Amino acid sequence: MVAGMAAAGGRRRWWLNRTAMVVVWVVVSVGIWVGLHWYIRTVSMRKAEEALESMCEERARMLQDQFAVSVNHVHALAILVSTFHYRKQPSAIDQETFAFYTAKTAFERPLLNGVAYAQRVVHSERGKFESQQGWTIKTMKQEPSPVQDEYAPVIFSQETVSYIEALDMMSGEEDRENILRARATGKAVLTNPFRLLGSNHLGVVLTFPVYHAGLPADATVEQRVKATAGYLGGAFDVESLVENLLRQLAGNQDIMVNVYDVTNISEPLIMYGPQNPDGFMPLSHVSMLDFGDPFRKHQMVCRYSQKPPIPLSAITTPSGVFVICMLAGYILYAAWTRYDNVREDCRKMEELKVQAEAADVAKSQFLATVSHEIRTPMNGVLGMLDMLLDTDLNLTQKDYAQTAQICGKALIALINEVLDRAKIEAGKLEIEAVPFELRSILDDVLSLFSSKSREKGIELAVFVSHKVPEIVTGDPGRFRQIITNLVGNSVKFTEHGHIFVQVHLIENSNKVMDAKVDTDLNGCLSDMMVPSDGTFNTLSGLEAADRRNSWENFKLLLSDEMPQSDKCKSGMPCSKDSSNVTLMVSVEDTGIGIPLQAQDRVFTPFMQADSSTSRNYGGTGIGLSISKCLVELMGGQINFISRPNVGSTFTFTAVFQRCKKIAGGDPKRTLSESLPTKGMKALLVDARPVRSAVTRYHLQRLGITVEVASTIKMTLNALSEQNGCLRSGKHPYILLIEKDSWTPGMDVYLHDQLLEWKQCGQIPEVPKVILLVTSESDKAKVGSFVDTVIMKPLRASTVAACLQHALGMGKQGRKEMPNGPAFLHSLLAGKNILVVDDNKVNLRVAAGALKKYGAKVECAESGKDALSLLQLPHKFDACFMDVQMPEMDGFEATRQIRLMESKANEQNKCGEADEGSERAEWHLPILAMTADVIQATYEECMKCGMDDYVSKPFEEQQLYQAVARFLLSKPNSDL
Repeated sequence: MVAGMAAAGGRRRWWLNRTAMVVVWVVVSVGIWVGLHWYIRTVSMRKAEEALESMCEERARMLQDQFAVSVNHVHALAILVSTFHYRKQPSAIDQETFAFYTAKTAFERPLLNGVAYAQRVVHSERGKFESQQGWTIKTMKQEPSPVQDEYAPVIFSQETVSYIEALDMMSGEEDRENILRARATGKAVLTNPFRLLGSNHLGVVLTFPVYHAGLPADATVEQRVKATAGYLGGAFDVESLVENLLRQLAGNQDIMVNVYDVTNISEPLIMYGPQNPDGFMPLSHVSMLDFGDPFRKHQMVCRYSQKPPIPLSAITTPSGVFVICMLAGYILYAAWTRYDNVREDCRKMEELKVQAEAADVAKSQFLATVSHEIRTPMNGVLGMLDMLLDTDLNLTQKDYAQTAQICGKALIALINEVLDRAKIEAGKLEIEAVPFELRSILDDVLSLFSSKSREKGIELAVFVSHKVPEIVTGDPGRFRQIITNLVGNSVKFTEHGHIFVQVHLIENSNKVMDAKVDTDLNGCLSDMMVPSDGTFNTLSGLEAADRRNSWENFKLLLSDEMPQSDKCKSGMPCSKDSSNVTLMVSVEDTGIGIPLQAQDRVFTPFMQADSSTSRNYGGTGIGLSISKCLVELMGGQINFISRPNVGSTFTFTAVFQRCKKIAGGDPKRTLSESLPTKGMKALLVDARPVRSAVTRYHLQRLGITVEVASTIKMTLNALSEQNGCLRSGKHPYILLIEKDSWTPGMDVYLHDQLLEWKQCGQIPEVPKVILLVTSESDKAKVGSFVDTVIMKPLRASTVAACLQHALGMGKQGRKEMPNGPAFLHSLLAGKNILVVDDNKVNLRVAAGALKKYGAKVECAESGKDALSLLQLPHKFDACFMDVQMPEMDGFEATRQIRLMESKANEQNKCGEADEGSERAEWHLPILAMTADVIQATYEECMKCGMDDYVSKPFEEQQLYQAVARFLLSKPNSDL
């Protein structure tokens, strides 16, 4: 063993020595290569820098010389004007002479676009001057010059710049500054660079002062100003000057030149060269330029157009040395390194695997902890609020308590959404397969948002095709969650118009879409004609985003299903070819729409259209991403069409199974035939075809035959012409009128007309008048002769209740739902239930909820206390067990209880049971009562022997589902 350890230590030292030698050799070889390369390259760059400096200085000197020559010519011209215009009486120069002379001598000034002379005119002499010249002094904008102390109008100009004649050079701010500086110094001054007219080259204007005779050489500024006669200016083409210079020099193609005005060093002005310099910037040289203006500074920047090439010897010499040194040792090094790399990769993979598994466990534990810590106090809050609402409260107190309860439930819903997202990411979200009534779920979703829609005054409606089976098999909770998310978003972002939910079979929808193809893209407008009255054939008359949901397509769907509407009344599938049914559900709104730039991230978790959305409308941006995942789990797809300021239409498909056998009979038949409204006739007044079809759908669900008229006048004509009978030959019991067709005072006119017809025998009785309204404010239109008002959104239950009230049929006996309060009371009355929880508030909430329905409740605050109470034999019929408790958690307590029961059951089988403990079989229903709602916690509950799972906070429906399975067939305990 010692020898083995010594051998291992020797191998380790050999490995360390070998590695150290290889590293040292490589470092030395690389150092030699770098040193040789850097030395050769540094020498090459130093030579290139010296060459660049020489060329740049040479070009700067030549540019200054050529510019000075041009300046001297302008200076000479200024002296000429001073001599022959002011010292000769009369003047020997006029405009024609000046233009002729400057044109003939233009070759001496090749860099000047033109020259001009402006005379100094004080305000007191302006009238006399304008009278002599025969024109008015104008500003640069060709407007008469305003009154000022002095002017500088152009009186002589070269033919190329004749357009500036009569213009006041002091009307331009920069020109005025140059003139003042020039006459104060007696030297030529330059302007900022600007684009010259004609050539569009960059250039500057040179201004020379022209003085009267007798000005001393050392004159002060005041003397110079007083002696100023005028100003001679010339426009220099700097670009042409530099271009000509560079063209004359060899090697121009090797370097690039920029000339700058650096008077303001923080913002240099380009005079020549590209605005964004290119070339090899690290190696450049700056040469200062002196153009004779003491107030302005100029410089020339030279650089190579390309990076100087690296000498070949800087690469070949060090590379040859390096290759020779490294080639021999590389093969051996590579072999050893490969072996080490493979072993290290295996070790890292093992570590990453362990880390990933630990991260997954930590994530699950974190979610469980967060869920438990939030739900535990929320259970107390909601439970106490529920108990508070069962007490005697005044209206204000009840409103406060209900508001707090709604907010608490909203928080629980948000937690559920986050946990759903976590389940989806972990791949642990499963879809149930149970029969459910699709239309009832849609009615329930509408009821959730009915108050909000009425508050906003928007139309909220649902339409389900008759071809859709009444009962399908799938996951009702997740289907409800998708619809609730989509409708909730629509209600949130819609302030006027409508929200319309449609459900059709996908094969019928595809058939209609194939017949009428709409190729509009999201956010794009087509050439569709807008109606002259500004309304569209939609539910509310406002334009919808998806034109595939137009009235024409909707009418095709209605006509396609009407002949077969009676073939599926039993809720059974019309076609037996397939056990699956694929539904297409669309949620259409006329809200604010989705901005084009945000449509790509609509289904991204925690993302919203923009930052203002969360502030203006609230929300977390997680609902649509969860809906998309749920739709895909249901075997469907979700997409949308949205147009800003028009609205959005979300459409998704979902695959369900046809329910071949329905327990308890036919729900559709029960709904229509159990009500006294079956067989009644109704006349609907509605000018909008889509809305009338929706209303007809809800009335037909109640067994009412409906005919539609667009106006009240047409309705009265129809009743009068057919002696009060519809096409079906029966008198209508009900007259339903949409709010749009109703006007103040209409009730009196309608009542008098119908009453007159009844007295004349035209109609057997006056039908009941019912007004359909969208908001509470619409009730103001209701008159005294309206029998009742139905508030939208329309649902089968609310419409049936309103019709029974209007027709005076009284309230039908309402059978208690099997999971209602009365049934729960009968189920729990007299039952002995043990509640185990370490939180006293949760104990009070659970005990209060169970006692509310007649149960006898005992409480325990730990798993050990529960074990002592559950020693066999015991009197309890069920146990609600918290999972996370100190000393002994719910899992361990359940294991101990199951172990005791198992031993007792074995003794009973062997006939060794103690007196008083004899029982067919001991098995106490234990229900986990915890705030952890993740899959791992549920699996642990089932693994330790618990029977079911109740998440905090629990409600009446959840309590029923938990205890009904265990207590329905179990008699009350003996008291």
